[in-house]
Amino acid sequence: MATDFKSIPLIDVSPLLAKWDDPRMSEDPGVAEVVRQLNQACRVAGFFYVKDHGIPDSLIKEVRTVSHKFFGLSYEEKLKIKLTPTSGYSCRGYQSVGENITKGVPDMHEAIDCYREVTQGMYGDLGRTMEGCNLWPRDPANMKALMEEYVNLCTDLSRKIMRGIALALGGLPNEFEGERAGDPFWVLRIIGYPGVSTTNGHATSENDIGCGAHTDYGLLTLVNQDDGITALQVKNSSGEWISAPPVPGTFVCNIGDMLKIWSNGLYNSTLHRVVNNSPKFRVCVAYFFEPNYDVGVEPLDFCVKKTGGVKKFERAVYGEHLVSKVKTNFVM
Repeated sequence: MATDFKSIPLIDVSPLLAKWDDPRMSEDPGVAEVVRQLNQACRVAGFFYVKDHGIPDSLIKEVRTVSHKFFGLSYEEKLKIKLTPTSGYSCRGYQSVGENITKGVPDMHEAIDCYREVTQGMYGDLGRTMEGCNLWPRDPANMKALMEEYVNLCTDLSRKIMRGIALALGGLPNEFEGERAGDPFWVLRIIGYPGVSTTNGHATSENDIGCGAHTDYGLLTLVNQDDGITALQVKNSSGEWISAPPVPGTFVCNIGDMLKIWSNGLYNSTLHRVVNNSPKFRVCVAYFFEPNYDVGVEPLDFCVKKTGGVKKFERAVYGEHLVSKVKTNFVM
């Protein structure tokens, strides 16, 4: 579980990326050092920065620039891709400030929610809630193509980081591939946090919080946040909120609920929230690397052995976990 960490560690993952497909990658000294750092970060904080990750900084910045352009449009224009329950239940599209709910409290942000597209019958009844295509605006015209390229690169990077995490847990590099996360689901949230006006002062109550305290649902999250605005906060075991300020050229990464279960609690999904006390509008683009949608998740045998021989968590189906969260996240 998360301990009394005071800062978020930064990890250079380039040695891991250089050897990720080498059958003997675990024997490489550079990879071994990355694995050691991943293990320490996941045990202590559940959060870490990654640098030298291979995704061009120009693309990372353009993703935020295009997001700013969208959020700068008129309300009427943004509503053209409004998240609405058009047929059954829809979870894709734009939501305005206060429409996302965390533990019953409206969040002070607006967002576009995107998910891996699900065709009719793709996952049977389990996938019905998530069926559909993502909604993209006509303006900015390049938003759809840019975000799809970005998702592909984030998916590839996440697979490679998960190979390091598998080794860190004591498993094989491909532990989270195949039936576990070889055909991963993904989620992309493009989020805009209004700045604080001088009349309102600083955020001091739950109603001022950009996104309330929560854990993430899946395996690994890559957070791309605006430079120069510190808003992301991570809770340590003493209940202190530790800031995760933007570090140019990095992603903030954190682990999710499904990895907590698979690791039998060796790694915990840590509570975090967003409080934008800046007068500037803040953009954050969060990519979530998830397990296979229909996989059953239960503690891995070698993790159970390392934690006293008792399974601490019941089996969960990732798609059921996701839908249970999604259905309580929006004001419709």
